[in-house]
Amino acid sequence: MRTKEELPVCPVATTVGLIGNKWKLLILRNLLCETQRFTQLHRTIAGISQKVLTENLRALEQDGLVHREVYAHVPSRVEYSLTDLGNTLRPILTAMETWGCEYLSRQQR
Repeated sequence: MRTKEELPVCPVATTVGLIGNKWKLLILRNLLCETQRFTQLHRTIAGISQKVLTENLRALEQDGLVHREVYAHVPSRVEYSLTDLGNTLRPILTAMETWGCEYLSRQQR
């Protein structure tokens, strides 16, 4: 998790810094629905490379928004889910979805 000194003073800037790139938002969107494995996330987020997905998952985990569970199977299995803190983003992402749907419907008029 980032230290208090590393976070901006502005709450909006803090939120944008934590979830503000398109990949993080799409990862969070997927994890709001269900726990997913890496391959599920990679397959359902069009255009994301494995490297970028890994980097963003690590950042979200470090910031306390995503939990990574490793199962000792052969082959090993890793699942990603939202933490309790990550789940508090649900209203933000729902509002973004609602706004996006409204915007798209206005564009089609």
